[in-house]
Amino acid sequence: MAGRADSTVLAGARVVLPTGTVENGRVIVEGTRISGSSPEGARTVDLTGHWVVPGFVDMHNHGGGGASFTSGTVDEVLTGIRTHREHGTTTLVASTVTGEMDFLAQRAGILSELVEQGDLAGVHFEGPFISPCRKGAHSEELLRHPDPAEVRKLMDAARGTAKMFTLATELPGGIESVRLLAEHGVIAAIGHTDATYEQTVEAIDAGATVATHLYNAMPALGHRSPGPIAALLEDERITVELINDGTHLHPAALELAYHHAGAGRVALITDAMDAAGFGDGQYQLGPLAVEVKDGVARLVEGGSIAGSTLTLDTAFRRAVTIDRIPVDDVVRSISANPARLLGVYDRVGSLDPGKDADLVVLDGDFALKGVMRKGEWIIEPKNG
Repeated sequence: MAGRADSTVLAGARVVLPTGTVENGRVIVEGTRISGSSPEGARTVDLTGHWVVPGFVDMHNHGGGGASFTSGTVDEVLTGIRTHREHGTTTLVASTVTGEMDFLAQRAGILSELVEQGDLAGVHFEGPFISPCRKGAHSEELLRHPDPAEVRKLMDAARGTAKMFTLATELPGGIESVRLLAEHGVIAAIGHTDATYEQTVEAIDAGATVATHLYNAMPALGHRSPGPIAALLEDERITVELINDGTHLHPAALELAYHHAGAGRVALITDAMDAAGFGDGQYQLGPLAVEVKDGVARLVEGGSIAGSTLTLDTAFRRAVTIDRIPVDDVVRSISANPARLLGVYDRVGSLDPGKDADLVVLDGDFALKGVMRKGEWIIEPKNG
C-alpha cells in the first residue's frame, strides 16, 4: 500500500479513452484528479506493456470480503468496499436483498451515511417488490407488491441516496411505482419478473431504464412468447446488466446481448455476495442460508444461484479473453455506462482531465496490476 503522490505521470501504456485506445499513451495525475498537462518534477511510472483503463463502476453488489451490505455493521460494509476496490471497483453501489420494510429502511439509513461520506455511490433496493415466480435467492414470505407508498418510504429512508429499485413491474402497483421513481430521478429496473413482452414494453414506456441481470430471474426467450428479454434487448432506452462469471450466463447469451443491444447499452455487474474475494463456505444472504462451493453461491434450500462471487477485474478479463469483446467496448460496459446511469459520469467513468484519478492498470494478459482511487494507489504497480 502506498500513499498519494502530488504529481504522477503514468507513461508507456495503452490508455483507453472515450475516443479509443492510445498506444504509448500517458495519464497525468495531480492530487486527486486527472490533469491535462504535466507539471515540472512529476514522478514518472513506466507502464510499458500494460493497459490503463478507468476505474470500474459496479451498480449491483451485495457484499464481499466476507461482509454483507445487507446486514453488516458499518465496519463490515467498509471491509466489503475495500475488497472490491482491490479488484478495481473504485465506484460502488450497495444493493440490499428482500427483508422486512422497517429493516430495509434502517439499512438504507446506515448505507446512506456511507454514501454521504463518499465510500458508496448509492443504494440499490433489490426486493421486496419482486415476483414470487422469479424470486431467486429472496425470501418468498417477505415479498410484496410494489406499492408506491412503500417505495417512497424506502426512498425517504435513503435520504436522497437511492439510485435504483428492482421491480417486477407486472405486479399491482408496478407501473405506478416506475412512474414515481422516474419522477424523482431514481432508476426503475425491471427484474425478478414474470412479465410478458407487452407488460415489459408498458413498463419501459412508463420510465424503466435498466434490466436487472438480464436473462436471470425472468422467463426465457420464446419464439411465440418472447417475454421480457426481447423487449429489454430491443429498446434503446434500456441498459442491460450482465453477470459475466461463466455461471450465470452462457457465452453465447452474453454475445447476443452485446450484438443486439450494443456496447453502449451493456453494464457489466458482479451481483456479488459476501464470498466475493473471500472464499468457499457457509454464508447468509438476508435471511437465507447460502453455500459457496468452487466459487458458485447457491441457496442451501432449493439450490438457486444466490448472487455471485465475482469481482469486476475477473469480469473484464473474461470479457476480453474468453468472450472476445473489444477492450474499448468492455471499458464502456464496466465504467462509462454505469457511471452515466448513476449520474456520476462528470466525476468518474473515463480518464478525461478534470475527473477523479480513478484507474486500473492491467498487464498484457489483462491481469490486474494496479488500482488508483482519487489519486491514491490502493495497489501500486511495479515501475517498468
